[in-house]
Amino acid sequence: MFRVLAEVYQDGMKTSGQDLLSAIIPLLKLLSLTVIGLILAHPKKQIIPRATFKLLSKLVFALFLPCLIFTELGESMTLENIMQWWFIPVNVLVTTIVGCILGYIVVIICRPPPQLNRFTIIMTAFGNSGNLPLAVVGSVCHTKDNPFGAHCHSRGVAYVSFAQWVAVILVYTLVYHMMEPPMEFYEIVEEGTEIGEQPSVNDTSRPLLVDAEWPGIEDKETEHSKTPFIAKIFNSISSVSQGTLSDIDLTGETGGNSSPRSIRCLAEPKMVRRIRIVAEQTPIQHILQPPTIASLLAIIVGMVPQIKAFFFGYDAPLSFLTDSLEILAGATVPSVMLILGGMLAEGRPNDSTLGIRTTIGVSVARLLVLPVLGIGIVTLADKLNLLVHGDAMYKFVLLLQYTTPSAILLGAIASLRGYAVQEASALLFWQHVFALFSLSLYIVIYFKLLSYI
Repeated sequence: MFRVLAEVYQDGMKTSGQDLLSAIIPLLKLLSLTVIGLILAHPKKQIIPRATFKLLSKLVFALFLPCLIFTELGESMTLENIMQWWFIPVNVLVTTIVGCILGYIVVIICRPPPQLNRFTIIMTAFGNSGNLPLAVVGSVCHTKDNPFGAHCHSRGVAYVSFAQWVAVILVYTLVYHMMEPPMEFYEIVEEGTEIGEQPSVNDTSRPLLVDAEWPGIEDKETEHSKTPFIAKIFNSISSVSQGTLSDIDLTGETGGNSSPRSIRCLAEPKMVRRIRIVAEQTPIQHILQPPTIASLLAIIVGMVPQIKAFFFGYDAPLSFLTDSLEILAGATVPSVMLILGGMLAEGRPNDSTLGIRTTIGVSVARLLVLPVLGIGIVTLADKLNLLVHGDAMYKFVLLLQYTTPSAILLGAIASLRGYAVQEASALLFWQHVFALFSLSLYIVIYFKLLSYI
């Protein structure tokens, strides 16, 4: 890896200014859109009110992004491609594992407040695998001298979209539970008032980042969203009695040993029973959001040639429909960047207890160290012939998965769980500010690197 980077550096010293511009210009385009959004949403002027940006985020989430995913992924998808693209979702898992290791190292070195240890690991491990990579790919492919050849945009969007379903599953399972409030720092309240104050928070008063990638977050709360539910279940001796555990397990039952479920629960080992209770309380149903549904439909349609022929192609009977969806899809990238500008316009959130040292540590690990490790991992995978041979965009998307800041969706999960909400807002703000520079640096490196691997 270091030899490859050295060759890139030596060759980069000879690179003309035009080569550098071809890598930087895509980021300048995105930066321009972000600045426009920042100006429009600036608190002093508010040319466009915050409520409008929230509505725009809902349009992106429910309409523009699903249209983009379906039209591009559906047209590119075939059964053969699924067999070739298997490393894309695997790379998401590898990115997460490496990020968790880096997050643990940040915890050891920077020593955040103990109640924020899990939060620090999560924010280091889980990057933006959706909107921002789509925006970068769209901007890169909009450049005339891009190094990815014909069908640059459709292939790039297809690769990014194919990775999203893994990231979504991780967020609604692993991240959801890791973001629960720590038991030892949880303020005990009466059961009836546990979530009582949350619905009173009105839609326009919540930070834009909460709604930026998951509109309608306030409707997703469950009875245990803001409680250390797993800690209660698995720490029954000190935190919850066996009677309480039974109440949680058998919610809604009238009692009696004649119930088949009661008989099953009595026969289950305690550990199996606790795991089952946690699984039942995991909001796995939230996985089926519009972008995920669009991905699944695109994969199904693309895999069946007879169905695909109805949607895609000049002579397709439903080509008018896919053309209409494609027109709507064109609004995705500018809308995403305007929303990001609106988020940054709200300014740095106050009251974060994470600390400057940990904030810098997470940002450095996520934006500088992880991309270098990603270069090594992708290079090794290429040497082992695990990647699609000769496809520069395929490798670029894999590298990009290591380069993005933490997922904005983590801010929404923090709000849903009532855990480190201000810390998530502050860290996401600073990471996206720093990412403007780190993304520019690594896109320049990636453009040069793709000629070596």
